[in-house]
Amino acid sequence: MKSSPILLNDFQRIPEAVRQELADAARAVIDSGWYILGRHVTRFEKAWADYCGLPHAVGVANGMDAIEIGLRVLGIGPGHEVITTPLTAYATILGILRAGATPVLADINPDTGLLNIDSAQRCLSPSSRAILLVHLYGQVRNMSAWQRLCREHGIHLLEDCAQAHGAEYGGVKAGAFGTWGAYSFYPTKNLGAFGDGGALGLAKPELAAGAASLRNYGQADRYHHPVLGLNSRLDEMQAALLSVLLKGLPAATARRQTLASRYRSEIANPKIKLLAAPESVSSHVYHLFVVRCANRTALQEFLAAREIQTLIHYPVCAHHQPPTKDLARDPHGLKEAELFARDCLSIPCHPHMSDEEATRVIAALNAF
Repeated sequence: MKSSPILLNDFQRIPEAVRQELADAARAVIDSGWYILGRHVTRFEKAWADYCGLPHAVGVANGMDAIEIGLRVLGIGPGHEVITTPLTAYATILGILRAGATPVLADINPDTGLLNIDSAQRCLSPSSRAILLVHLYGQVRNMSAWQRLCREHGIHLLEDCAQAHGAEYGGVKAGAFGTWGAYSFYPTKNLGAFGDGGALGLAKPELAAGAASLRNYGQADRYHHPVLGLNSRLDEMQAALLSVLLKGLPAATARRQTLASRYRSEIANPKIKLLAAPESVSSHVYHLFVVRCANRTALQEFLAAREIQTLIHYPVCAHHQPPTKDLARDPHGLKEAELFARDCLSIPCHPHMSDEEATRVIAALNAF
């Protein structure tokens, strides 16, 4: 009997009981007659803030908008620099640019793919206003050092948590270490909507109020616009559906971690390099499980022939994209990010995978 393909994400495996609860939530929104900034958004914002250990969450249209709004509410814009990584979804860079600020690219740690703190220090200048960490692939590391660096230089520590829903360091969840955390609820994320969605998590009430105003045309009260805002609202339908899925997020995260543990202990092929082990079980939520292979194309083809889907996150660094090829960067260059982009590969590690499918993935990688 022919085996089914193993997908990087398999949304069709949502359990029937959850499907019914989602359908009931959608019906409740339809029956309410209120579809924008209503009780479902308010309820989800409270639940998401509680989950992240933050006083406030502001629902927005997507993760990129969360970054833009977060920078604007801090007054970070033209003439200001934000240090970040070239190895990220392009939305990270776009969010900085749309706020009017200037991204400055630091290199990465080759063992994790995360921003290198020494490289970030070399990028500091009198124009620096923030370091925007990207918790790439779902991992949170070395946060005490990042907090100390930002504190010493009087700049904001900001977090792109699009891939790190619920990742913890020292009992603190991603997004609660700095001034704010930006989240994406794109369908593939660990908590994914049925369309676009995002949120900004904040500790200070005045920043939360400012973000809530900016997402809604810059209104303070209806028809009164003290600032120029944008239209970036998490809608009622997505909020209601996310509220249902949030209840299952801890179990889904635990399943990802179990699969990753198997990969770490059972993948044994000198041609395939695993990234550094997490600092603790809870510090990595495995939005993606990434390996490195010098002959990546051959490995992808080998896995595809065995019906194992893979993707590359990310094959083109930000400074190799035509609109941002001239961005300022570490004077020592971005060699590690460039090398990482050439050989990284994401393999299936989603919570609906079976043990047998994990065995197939491990066997294929070891046979390469």
